[in-house]
Amino acid sequence: MKKYRDYYFLKAKQENYPARSVYKLKEMDKRFRLLRPGLRVLDLGAAPGSWSLGAAEKIGPAGLVLAADIQNTATPFPENVIFMQEDVFAPSPAFSAALAEHGPFDLVMSDMAPFTTGNKLTDQSRSYDLCVQALECARRHLLPGGNFIVKIFMGPDVQEYLVTLRKYFDKVQGFKPQSSRSESKEIFYLGLGFKAG
Repeated sequence: MKKYRDYYFLKAKQENYPARSVYKLKEMDKRFRLLRPGLRVLDLGAAPGSWSLGAAEKIGPAGLVLAADIQNTATPFPENVIFMQEDVFAPSPAFSAALAEHGPFDLVMSDMAPFTTGNKLTDQSRSYDLCVQALECARRHLLPGGNFIVKIFMGPDVQEYLVTLRKYFDKVQGFKPQSSRSESKEIFYLGLGFKAG
């Protein structure tokens, strides 16, 4: 295992995060100032929970994270995080009720990734499909002026996705965190300033 990868893995263990991915969110927050006290956040593909924990720290007790993933997690969350095992694209009545109660949100973030097959084009296509669905979810549940984070695997569909993103946000920015594995094909796009309606 590379020392580069060891650093973030060990750092996460030392700081009691369930995964190294929290440092990607921290880098984006530092650069774009996405999180502040009192915000409401919707976390798509939240398991095992590192992004939810990282967001909860910044938004404080006056804020709230509604987190969902098709997989469950044993991660203990603070009181300002509600985690639900859920298919966010086919929401149960309980999850729909939670969205209605706690939304709309200041930030929708998606670290979702498909179950990978090892086939580059298949994995990229599945990642794209998740991103399209995540954007639709953001459009339904973001406050005007809110922000959106989405992870996508680089591939031929990315430019088409960016064209769509730009229709709904004042600014679209790509970002490759330092804490991403060097061999990873993932990149994050941020939609800043949601243009509701």
